[in-house]
Amino acid sequence: MLVKEAPKQIGLVAKESGVPIKTIRYYEELGLLKALSRTEGGFRLFDLDVFARLNFIKRAQTLGLSLLEIKEFLDIHDQGELPCDRLEVKLKDKIVTIAQQIEQLQILKLELEGLLSGWETVPEIPENTICPIIERA
Repeated sequence: MLVKEAPKQIGLVAKESGVPIKTIRYYEELGLLKALSRTEGGFRLFDLDVFARLNFIKRAQTLGLSLLEIKEFLDIHDQGELPCDRLEVKLKDKIVTIAQQIEQLQILKLELEGLLSGWETVPEIPENTICPIIERA
């Protein structure tokens, strides 16, 4: 017979997961986590699946997903489906966005290098200008 482990209080979940209590409360407020119930003292109690959800949330954040996007995937999971297809599309979109950002950063880098290559000291400081080298660009 399989014995189900007792729900864990929020403090223990925080300690075991490394996620601060405030963050767990915030995730619950956003609907990313669901407390089973509360103790008589008002402490939130979580089922053990909270650790898998917290791991998913942390990993998804490191991949650049927003909490709103993560909630969408958790909602699909909570309906009994795997969100992998939608997650794949979202990650492919992220790759396109990152490629665009890299391109914009490379252009900015070239602009900054060009500005610095022609850098010169301005002996006189006109009153109505902050830095004429940057302002003339």
